[in-house]
Amino acid sequence: MSVFDDEYVVRGRMDSNVLVVDDSAAIRKILQRVLRQTGMAIGAIHEAGDGQEALAVIGQHPVNLVLTDINMPKMDGLQLLASLKASQQFRAVPVVMITTEGGEAKVSEAVRLGAAGYVRKPFTADQIKEKLTGILAPELPL
Repeated sequence: MSVFDDEYVVRGRMDSNVLVVDDSAAIRKILQRVLRQTGMAIGAIHEAGDGQEALAVIGQHPVNLVLTDINMPKMDGLQLLASLKASQQFRAVPVVMITTEGGEAKVSEAVRLGAAGYVRKPFTADQIKEKLTGILAPELPL
């Protein structure tokens, strides 16, 4: 199944399904709300509490984007990114890192591994929208 199959086209536009990965349930909820506030064509938003859970979710629910924290238990965001990019099935899915990390080493590692970008916490809806512009389809008038 392709992420471009008919099930993703809603009311004449293509909605993007997103996976939000963070060990904080509160941050996951904030990111869901922020994604809806961007005005972008967002379809289903799936959640995972760490990288291992994210791999299970993405195996069951095709997504067009992964937003992931870097610091998480079990499997961190960098390990998740490496796993996705090593997978023939998921390597094309863009991954944006959401992090409190100020260290350039972690950001450089994420870029080296193939991250589509990163946003530092705390973030605004405008910052998320700016980062996702060009990655996801913009909201189309109905």
